[in-house]
Amino acid sequence: MTRWIMFGIIYIVLSLLAGKELAEILLFTGKNAQEAGSRNGQHKAFCNQIWVLAAAAFGMGTLVFGWTTYMISWAASEAGAKKPLIYGNTAVLIITAVVLVLLYWKRYRKTGTVWTVADRKLISDSRAFRKECILFGFLLVFLTWIMFYVFYIRNGELYSGFSVYGDYAPHTAMMRSFSKGNNFPTEYPHFGGQDVKYHFMFQFLVGNLEFLGIRLDFAYNIESVLALLGFLMLLYSIAKRLTASLAAGILTLVLFFFRSSLSFFHFVTEHLQAKDLWATLRDNTTFIGYTTNENWGLWNFNVYLNQRHLAFGLLIVSLVIWLFMDWLDIGCAEEEKGIVWLRNRFFTKKAWKCICPENALMAGMFLGLTSFWNGAAVIGGLLILLGFAVFSDGKLDYLILAATSVIFSVLQTRIFIWGEAVSPSLYWGFLSDDKTLWGVLWYLIQMSGIFFVGTVVLVFLLKKRQQRAALISFLFPAAFAFFVSLTPDIAVNHKYIMTSYAFTAIFWAWALMQLFQKKILHRIVAVLLAVCLTITGIYDFVVIIRNNGPGHRVSVNMNSDLTDWLEEHLTHEDLILTPEYSINEVTMSGVMMYMGWPYYAWSAGYDTYYRAAQAKTIYSTINKEELKKLVKQEKITYILYEEGMEYEQQYCREETIASVYKLVYETEDGRIRIYET
Repeated sequence: MTRWIMFGIIYIVLSLLAGKELAEILLFTGKNAQEAGSRNGQHKAFCNQIWVLAAAAFGMGTLVFGWTTYMISWAASEAGAKKPLIYGNTAVLIITAVVLVLLYWKRYRKTGTVWTVADRKLISDSRAFRKECILFGFLLVFLTWIMFYVFYIRNGELYSGFSVYGDYAPHTAMMRSFSKGNNFPTEYPHFGGQDVKYHFMFQFLVGNLEFLGIRLDFAYNIESVLALLGFLMLLYSIAKRLTASLAAGILTLVLFFFRSSLSFFHFVTEHLQAKDLWATLRDNTTFIGYTTNENWGLWNFNVYLNQRHLAFGLLIVSLVIWLFMDWLDIGCAEEEKGIVWLRNRFFTKKAWKCICPENALMAGMFLGLTSFWNGAAVIGGLLILLGFAVFSDGKLDYLILAATSVIFSVLQTRIFIWGEAVSPSLYWGFLSDDKTLWGVLWYLIQMSGIFFVGTVVLVFLLKKRQQRAALISFLFPAAFAFFVSLTPDIAVNHKYIMTSYAFTAIFWAWALMQLFQKKILHRIVAVLLAVCLTITGIYDFVVIIRNNGPGHRVSVNMNSDLTDWLEEHLTHEDLILTPEYSINEVTMSGVMMYMGWPYYAWSAGYDTYYRAAQAKTIYSTINKEELKKLVKQEKITYILYEEGMEYEQQYCREETIASVYKLVYETEDGRIRIYET
């Protein structure tokens, strides 16, 4: 397949070029562009929009290419194609190439260049641009290194670090279900035979790139680097726009990587008392934490390493936030004061009159299309935009945006989730053990230190109305996480808090820069505050390096005969009963398992308890008729038995299975045997 790698590269390049054209329509054309000078002149003066355009080009191009390839491939699969991705990719590449050539030719004949007028105005501050090139060049190198550090292939072995492989298990299985299989209509490989309740399009994108010849680790890491880099470009640009400070923009990114928490101080105190602090700091390979699941790495940079599709979702969210800051600027620029100003944001004609409905419609469409790339990011983004709407004029545009996003999201849900969907419910307190108001507040302080509770002070310190409005809006997703549950696992709500954290960091960066620009005492306070805001995250990063280094990686043989046999003999219609596998040669074949490691499916809303009970009976029964009845009832077509296995702590009996079904495969070492039903 590697001989076709050029097609994968062409796919990425064409998606970027197509995305650039779409991004310029959203950002620079129509009424939005005409009013930009009067509405946004201040931020245009010191923001180099080349970074906004670059991120938008990747995000929008990837969305359009991903969905178009998927839908055409699905249609080809329904028409009987064995390798439907051939048709999806061929159509997308040819159509895009033809459209771009015609567009460039028309533009060249008219203006003598393929560049647009907007392209010549992307860099407004050349001095800052040089510094930003160094910044984003460094980030590109760093992100590439860290992504390959935790996930790479060498000598036919796939290596995944200890802190990330658990999340990679269902993701790589989904990728392989497209690159090696024909997963249309799409099912969840760790819980096959049902609908897909989990956002999977980022995994489809990576699987498609592997199908086009790019090796799996390169496909996954390239898209992950571009997604996270694009999000950081937009986060930096939003920070610079809100604070008018390049330094604050850079510091925002530092705070993004290194979290605030009381955990490090608790950890140091605990081990000072035990008199083993230095040895523990030197040797520890687990995340520190004293709140529920904090030792999972729930709040640190590890989240962006193991849930890489989150960064892509936040990229699209950041793009829409950047766009709608124009609306926020208009509302906050009005001269009224206090309650009169707030009243006029609701009870005047201009508070509701559309400003640029066509851009709101387009932004809503792209935000809605992101739902099955990362649904949590979309919800978090809509919550922030809800806050923006409160303080903005042009509220009907927000309504258009929200309605369009919801329509596209619901449409995808109806298409992909044909089983029971998870319903939202009120759930107070998130992961705090003490559900009283004080208990929840103390949990928040333990988990994030002064970061969130300190925003109460920041709101009063901020001088500009626009800044205060943005800060309050950025906190909406975090508040949502403490009141509502959308999945059986409330811990999943951490993504909303992470979303708030990323954007709220802008104002802590601003506060630190304000202090540092004053006298020596203020600078000392700034340094101490910076240490408090980052020290736990810095130590977390040390743990990431240790816990994903040599001896701390899970390996999978990528040249496995078992993988090849499964890929060759099982189709999308087959369902194989296996032990509760996480990531191994079986999951790398892309087959549909009756039930893999149950946490993945359970947290997505599947009934894992039922299947676990059926699987346990199938593996342990001595009654042949019961075995045949259950296998037929559950539509299991293959049963995999591993020597000496137990299922849910239940001893497994191969002899009953072997007496009923035909042995069709056995590994060379005799460890694994597969029976066809």
